[in-house]
Amino acid sequence: MKPIIVGAGSDLGVHIDGAHLGPVQLINDLQSFYKGESITFLQSEDIIKSRNLSDRRKNEYEIEKFNKSLYNAIVEKMKAEYFPILIGGDHSVAIASALASAKIHSDIGIIWIDAHADYNTFETTVTGNIHGLPLATINGYKNQDLRYYHDGKIIQAAKTVIIGARSIDPAEKDNIRYSGVTLFTTDDIKEKGVETIMEEAFKIAGYKTSGIHISYDLDIIDPDVAPGVSIPEFDGISEEEAMKINAYLIKHIEDIVSFDLVEFNPLRDEERKTEQIAVNILAQIIRAVENKNKYQKKYY
Repeated sequence: MKPIIVGAGSDLGVHIDGAHLGPVQLINDLQSFYKGESITFLQSEDIIKSRNLSDRRKNEYEIEKFNKSLYNAIVEKMKAEYFPILIGGDHSVAIASALASAKIHSDIGIIWIDAHADYNTFETTVTGNIHGLPLATINGYKNQDLRYYHDGKIIQAAKTVIIGARSIDPAEKDNIRYSGVTLFTTDDIKEKGVETIMEEAFKIAGYKTSGIHISYDLDIIDPDVAPGVSIPEFDGISEEEAMKINAYLIKHIEDIVSFDLVEFNPLRDEERKTEQIAVNILAQIIRAVENKNKYQKKYY
């Protein structure tokens, strides 16, 4: 598989502006060494974004329209044997990327690396921000309206692992408990170490599956280190731990079928700290996929 960068410039899933600018900035940063194919989707400038606190379905129609186009494009690229590296945008764009991967590979697992579990439903969401609903949607746990365009398998909760969550709504905790998703908190990472947590996550997400989708949210990192995210949560992991996670992914790239990096918000970054971390993560993943492709061409 050849890598393809897919820019998903939308921040419709969160009331704070700026994440829609992240993909273009990061793709520009990568041009010095990445010469492969890329496609970019941008939210319409004509959209009047809802920020109404009482609105539990903020920008639902616009998100569905954006994600449907994104989903269809990724499905077609994966049919052509590309490895999609999606750059968000808020985490609602991962509904499209993960389900597109599930459409092509039929039976995959997912590892959700995030300070938030993103396991709300329209009934349990506190904010109405749809970037808090994507993982539940991907697992088929309610939220049917957000995946109406998908006609493949959903990703089973039993093959789903959340890593790094430290801010979970009370009702969301019940959703996670009832669904059967495996959850490792930031405290688990600090107590057991990155290698142990990642090894367990790959065992669960990779058990009798055809591959694993990785969705990496930059807000897992402590905002003192990576401030450029829309919803920062303190007591996060260090940059060293973030890069150890990436190193583990690269080591096991043969088991990965698709990858997201989301929630970079350049309007909230300081001294380009988060941008540099994001570029490093992406550069390493791109190189790993390119090397994987060279290996397959040489030996198969």
